[in-house]
Amino acid sequence: MSADEIDTTVTPPAATVADGDTAKGFLLALTVFLMWGFLPLYLKLVADLPPMEVLAHRIIWSVPFAGAIVGLARQGGEIRAACRKPKVLTIVGLSSVFICVNWGTYIWAVSNDHTVDAALGYFINPLFSVALAAVILRERLSRPQLVAIALAVVAVTILAVEVGSLPVVALLLPFSFGMYAFLHKIVPIGGNPGFTLEALIMSLPAAVYIVWLEISGNGHFLETPMTTFLLVGCGAVTAIPLMIYANAAKLLKLSTIGIMQYVAPSLIFLIAVFVFHEPLEPSKLIAFMLIWTALAIYTTSMFRARRRSSR
Repeated sequence: MSADEIDTTVTPPAATVADGDTAKGFLLALTVFLMWGFLPLYLKLVADLPPMEVLAHRIIWSVPFAGAIVGLARQGGEIRAACRKPKVLTIVGLSSVFICVNWGTYIWAVSNDHTVDAALGYFINPLFSVALAAVILRERLSRPQLVAIALAVVAVTILAVEVGSLPVVALLLPFSFGMYAFLHKIVPIGGNPGFTLEALIMSLPAAVYIVWLEISGNGHFLETPMTTFLLVGCGAVTAIPLMIYANAAKLLKLSTIGIMQYVAPSLIFLIAVFVFHEPLEPSKLIAFMLIWTALAIYTTSMFRARRRSSR
């Protein structure tokens, strides 16, 4: 799942969370996580194009779709206010770098038959976020959380020993997404306006790159109507899930969303193995089993903590 999928402006009010989950919220959340899970199938359609070109078009065409969402929600004032604050612009600019790295890595992984590694990375992501909170925010970790993180470290170590180098995709995806989420947590701007501002910041270098490709004769945007449609559609598959997630978050408890987030990497994993027929070496299978065990421990401890808190 890519990082553009977080929206901090739509955190459900306390009363809504206390009322519990709704069927509509569940269906909306399931829809968006299915969309993110099936995203590799879409990216595979443009796998014959250079990943950097696909990334540039994803950035460019995210702007009108994200802008439409912000316009409908009448949140344009937040963007204008942020542009008058250098500190906010700096943080948003830095977060745009991390989301750009995340998107680029994901596109490259699907194009180069490393979708299994991408799935592993997104399974690792929640555990990396917990570790990041402990290191940067000095949050205390419970024993189950420490065990879960230790299992994730063992999984990465097994992959590194087997391959002879660090599993770059499986580490870069959670690192870039985790840093992006952390910056969104501290920046005083909402999720949708923040993402739109990030897209605007990234759109200038992306536009320059696309123009250079077309002038030099290396661009593919107008090569065929289907290619044009698919590249423009990259913006839709980025922004539309945001809007759906925004509505789902209002109708579900945070713990429910936390569990459902594993739908996307599970689908990515299944697509990689059974549709793309990527090899699943024994070392990767062992790593996945360790990560799944770690997530089970982490999720169980989270539910127990919330149950004790509610009592």
